[in-house]
Parts: sequence; structure tokens; C-alpha cells
Amino acid sequence: MSDPTHPDPSRPDPTQPGWPGWQRDRRGWLDRRRDKIAEEIARNRRGEYRVPTWVLTAALVAFVAGWAALVIFAG
Repeated sequence: MSDPTHPDPSRPDPTQPGWPGWQRDRRGWLDRRRDKIAEEIARNRRGEYRVPTWVLTAALVAFVAGWAALVIFAG
């Protein structure tokens, strides 16, 4: 039984650039990322865009701050 803390030197490490499948896997990741971005751009052009979370957060903070200011200074 082999010890997982001591890798077998005869087997290539898939995380290292020298591994034969490394370029194939890396290209696959880049292709998936590019496809994901292209799909998002296409959705945005069709009008199916979503409001980013930071914009919703900023609107909520502004609303709560305005409400709090109204309550504090109205009295």
C-alpha cells in the first residue's frame, strides 16, 4: 500500500506543466471560460442582464440610511 503523503516518483504529477494532459486541461478551462463570457455578453445584448449584487447592496444601504436619517431628524 502506498503512502499518499509520498507520491510515487514514477507517476507524473497532473498539477505540473510537464504532465502530458496539462495543456489539454488548461486549454479546456480557457475555452469554457471564454464560452461563459460570450454567453453572458449574448444574454446582455438580448436584454436578459441581471443587476450586479454590489448595485443592489448600494441601493439597500442608501434606502436604509435615508430612512434612518428621516427617523432621526424628523423628531
